Amino acid sequence: MPRRAIFDQALLARTLAAQLQVISRRQALACAIPRSTVNSWCRPGGKWQKLLPGVYFTEAGEPTNDQRLVAAMLYAGARATITGAAALGLHRQHPPRQDAIDVLVPWGVKRQSRSFVRVHRTTRLPRVYRTGIVKFAAPARAVADAARLYTSPDDAWAVVTEAVQSRLSSIAELRLELEHGAAGDSVRFRAALAAARVAVRSVAEDRFRERVKESGLPDPQFHVFLRALDGTDICEVDAWWPDAGVSVEIDAQEYHFYRADWLRTDAKRRRLIAHGIAAHNIAPTRIDNEWDAVYRELKSSLDKGRQRPRLPIVAFDPAV
Repeated sequence: MPRRAIFDQALLARTLAAQLQVISRRQALACAIPRSTVNSWCRPGGKWQKLLPGVYFTEAGEPTNDQRLVAAMLYAGARATITGAAALGLHRQHPPRQDAIDVLVPWGVKRQSRSFVRVHRTTRLPRVYRTGIVKFAAPARAVADAARLYTSPDDAWAVVTEAVQSRLSSIAELRLELEHGAAGDSVRFRAALAAARVAVRSVAEDRFRERVKESGLPDPQFHVFLRALDGTDICEVDAWWPDAGVSVEIDAQEYHFYRADWLRTDAKRRRLIAHGIAAHNIAPTRIDNEWDAVYRELKSSLDKGRQRPRLPIVAFDPAV
């Protein structure tokens, strides 16, 4: 009779329990399983399934997504990080289906893409989250990589929009990823981010209108261009109370991707103030989370504005 292999069954059991029944060849040998036994178990029709070079699944049937993630980590190495759509799934997002698991490794690591694992070498490793042995990229990086790697503009738009609307990541964080990431494959990401910015602002403006109506504040004029009676153009504003000289811009630092953006917003605000306008810049998040405070600020400005002479400013539809 062939001699039965003797190995550390307790260590094997702990390893498999921690790794969802997935194990690397190195770990199997560390359990004192003879090389010949490992080779035998991993042959076609053997006890274990080979998922990736040097990575095995010890159960029958198809591995789950979580088991594939463990296998990807074991294959790519301890310094690897899951990114893209797979990482978004771990962040409880719902990205368009992507069979491949994208993995970041340090630039100097020599590892090739195999089977369902796509390896990306990078000099800019992300901040990471962890579940078990699986490390995955922080939200903004995961979104950015997913948007770059999808071939469909609609898929790129879907992951960016979901992340922003669910507040997994801010537009500013994504814009930084666009700025610092690889430029060669960012066309879809850039377009998706621009569309998300417009959508978020539009939703915030609609919500602001609803809040104003519900609160009992007088109706302002929406989306008008202001011009002084001497003919000096001032700027466009999102809301304008002409009898009180009060304006509102739905704006926030999250939109200020570059210093130039901030300077333009600051210059616009200074123009408004120079013409005596009580200018309010309201962050989209405040409309839902701090409306009582926003209401008090606007009510105070409106009350004060009506106690002074009406400003020599006209408003008109900028589209006309």
